[in-house]
Amino acid sequence: MRVLSVDLGTSNTVAVLSAHGREPRVVELDGSATMPSAVYADEDGALVVGRDAERRARLDPARFEPNPKRRVDEGTLLLGTTVVTVTDALAAVLRRVAEEASRQLGGEELDEVRLTHPARWGTNRRTVLLSAARLAGFTCRLVLVPEPVAAAAHFTSFPGRSLASGQALAVYDLGAGTFDCAVVAATEDGFVVLAENGLPNLGGLDVDQVLLDHVGSQVSHQEPARWQRLLRPGTTSDRRAQRMLREDVRAAKEALSRHSQTEVPLPEPFPDVLVTRAELDALMRANLLRSATVLVDTVTASGHTAGELAGIYLVGGSSRIPLVATLITERTGVLPVSLDQPETAVALGARDVPGTEAPALRVRPAGQASAPPPVAPPASTGLPTAPHPAPGLGPPTGGFPVPPPAGPVGPVGPGLPGPPPPLGAPPPPRRRGRGTVLLALGAVVAVVGGATAAVVLTRGEDLPSAADCHQPGPVDDDGFTECMRQLAGSVPDDHPGRCEPGSGTDEGQPDGVLVTCRFAEGTRSHTLAYNHAPSTEDAENTATLWLGGSDGDLVQADWTGNGLSGRYRATVEESVGRLVFTVDDRPVVGVLLTSSADPGTLSADVLADYFEDHVQPGLEP
Repeated sequence: MRVLSVDLGTSNTVAVLSAHGREPRVVELDGSATMPSAVYADEDGALVVGRDAERRARLDPARFEPNPKRRVDEGTLLLGTTVVTVTDALAAVLRRVAEEASRQLGGEELDEVRLTHPARWGTNRRTVLLSAARLAGFTCRLVLVPEPVAAAAHFTSFPGRSLASGQALAVYDLGAGTFDCAVVAATEDGFVVLAENGLPNLGGLDVDQVLLDHVGSQVSHQEPARWQRLLRPGTTSDRRAQRMLREDVRAAKEALSRHSQTEVPLPEPFPDVLVTRAELDALMRANLLRSATVLVDTVTASGHTAGELAGIYLVGGSSRIPLVATLITERTGVLPVSLDQPETAVALGARDVPGTEAPALRVRPAGQASAPPPVAPPASTGLPTAPHPAPGLGPPTGGFPVPPPAGPVGPVGPGLPGPPPPLGAPPPPRRRGRGTVLLALGAVVAVVGGATAAVVLTRGEDLPSAADCHQPGPVDDDGFTECMRQLAGSVPDDHPGRCEPGSGTDEGQPDGVLVTCRFAEGTRSHTLAYNHAPSTEDAENTATLWLGGSDGDLVQADWTGNGLSGRYRATVEESVGRLVFTVDDRPVVGVLLTSSADPGTLSADVLADYFEDHVQPGLEP
């Protein structure tokens, strides 16, 4: 099996290739185990990445972005006069990895690509990463692996470092852009994240800035105006000088991890500045102490003590800073370990995560550990929060229908299901061999390669073929195309008068034909939307759009009925659940959104059971 694991980091990207029975090996990009995650936009709009981008940045720094991953929430980048989406920028980096992997495989296709991501990333950010991978040309199966899970897998790959079932490991990940930590436990099925937290405003780049400020305090008084031009360049020459200065500051920081002192070369007219490790430690101590405190609190939230852990594993390039290990030892009494190059540990470990090759991988939160309270309020991520139930077809920015408020809504017509189970009742038993996949926040997400075609349906003896559904056709009185009616099955008949056409061209709505059905049962309100998209690619985008915006557990399974087959994915966040169902070979897709006045009765499993009993088309041809 040919598997490529990619850790697209804030500053550097690492890829590991496993193929033809050989041991996994780091893919050298431009002659190095790490490639800068930088992008540069040429005048014609073409994107250059890696070290080539860094070289061209000296010609026109305004066209350069060294850390596109750190701007994942911004949507677009302005590189010179060229507007580039963050997705395109990340895709350009991944495309370079894909090209080198293809070269090393002699043109053979990959079977699977594993992409690591911070455990705290929500659905929107993970969707950006997946979209970038598709744009980069990866057509095979994609798997998302949380970075602490990958790190734990790498830790256990060393002799004498295995984790017995129930044992836990703390992962301290200090990268260029953020600090993340997690406690990961081994189970019979693989790994589970017991607790996680982090600091979004602490990373190697922030250490660079602290050191730059320190250097500036030593020399800026000599030529204040000139120093300000370095900090806020207005000309190409000044931008080049600033770029070189930042590279030299970063190099000095790295040198101080190996030596007690070093010099930072400065552009004229400023003299070079001697800095010592003791000075840098004093500058960093407060922030790094915060990270150690977050680590201690995360370990406590996991239900363990530091002494009970199998170890504290350091990953991320900035964890090389000697003060990191010193402060962790002082706070926990445990000496942390770094078993390999910390920059490559996550990418190497992603290949070792057990079970990700199986379709029914199970990675779930431990039942005994509750989610930890935030240690420090994180900075705003810029991501939309989960929508509150509100009437209407859909929010202008959410892109999916939202169920009306839960609670009494008056008569809703015949054929409604019975009342929901009482609060705290266990979910109904599995039927039809669902083969559930539970994915904890940030846990492994498998995305099957190829178009995730969506689904919509019709009842009747003459069911439309995949070719008939290639594009939307005529609609009936309720607004359904024939293919949408096949997917809807008995829903329009069970809830007469509850389905009506919805515009598919409004901002935030999917393209194509849209029909929305609304009904209620007891304390739960349901909205079902069906979309016949112009193409399978549009249907895939609709499915991603409708599923986005939630960080809850994810249940996914295959379904069949009414001459169709596909896959559904269900998730619940707070009192709102959503289940997106797609068809294997047709550009139709549906979404079930349910709100509940009793959140304790709603879970991803309950939502999946309701879909199987009342929404999934059951008429066989």
